[in-house]
Order: sequence, then C-alpha cells, then structure tokens
Amino acid sequence: MKIDHSLPLEYSTEENRLKVLGFWIFLGAEIMLFATLFASYFTLVDRTGNGPSGAEIFEITPVLIETVVLLTSSFTIGLAVHAMRLGNKKAMLSFFAVTLLLGAGFLAVEISEFVHYVHIGAGIQTSAFTSILLTTLGTHGAHVTLGFFWGLSIMLQVAKRGLTPETANKSFIFSLYWHFLDVVWIFIFSFIYLKGMM
Repeated sequence: MKIDHSLPLEYSTEENRLKVLGFWIFLGAEIMLFATLFASYFTLVDRTGNGPSGAEIFEITPVLIETVVLLTSSFTIGLAVHAMRLGNKKAMLSFFAVTLLLGAGFLAVEISEFVHYVHIGAGIQTSAFTSILLTTLGTHGAHVTLGFFWGLSIMLQVAKRGLTPETANKSFIFSLYWHFLDVVWIFIFSFIYLKGMM
C-alpha cells in the first residue's frame, strides 16, 4: 500500500480515495431516498382527513432546539476533521464525542416530539399527512441513530489504533455522512416545519 504524504491522511492511499468516491455515490442514493420522501410529503400534506394539520401540531421550541443542536454538531464534526488533519488525536476524539452527544440530544428531543404527536392523536395511522410526516422524520431520525453508533465505533478504533490512513478515512467518510444529515434537516426544518406552521 503506497502512501502519498502530500495528501491529507484520509486521501493518502488509492484505496482511501476510491472509498471516498464510493461514499459520494452512496450519498447520491440517499438523496434519492429523501427526495422520494419529500415528494410524497408534498403530495400528502393536505390529506389530513379527521386528523390535525401541521399548523395544529408543530411547536417552534423543540424544532428550534433540534435545529441548533444538529447544526452545532455539524460544526463540531468539522472541527474533529480539522484536528485529525493536524494529527491531534485527543482534540479529534473530543470533538467527535461532542458531536455524538449533540446527536443524542437531537434524538432525545425528537423522541419526545414523537411521543407528544401520538399523545395528541397524530399517530402514523391517523391520516395520510401524519403517516408521511412520521415516516420522513423517522427515516431521518433512524439515520442519526445509525450515525451515533457508527461514530462511536470509529472513536473506539481511533482510540485503540491511533490516526492511521484507515481510521482517518473512516472518520472523514463519517463526517460526510453527518454533514449530509444536517443538510437534510435544513430541508425538513424549512419545508416541513416552517411551511407547516404558516
């Protein structure tokens, strides 16, 4: 395995460069998944039946908390990658840990939001609107949950093996995934919550 020291560690081998390219292709498929969910949401948003509409169930406070927490986590994963490129393992692991804690905070607020929706009668079987709403939010939440455990496993590998071309590549690919989830959330915040509150 030939290492190119002129490149950042995560790109330093041909295999690493191919893995990053492959992950970008995977994110293309993820974009199609969420595009399908958004298209379904826009089709079904007014089909509330006897159930509540978005304006009746959405509350700004939890949504703002989720947004601030997730966008802050995007900043901290960026700092983790920066620390990794500087070779500072301790700072990298610290920023990774903060990112995952923020992710867990996001999930805690989202779970309480789901419980609230079901409690007020906006369950997955209430109407086409609540069904696609909970499916879209749940799919994003499932991705954040997966990201939490994936990030945890990367932290353990970096702690055990140090910053190698392999662990740096995994960490960088994870950061791409995490940024992608934040971009999806911006669309959810703008086109589901804000639009729904109007």
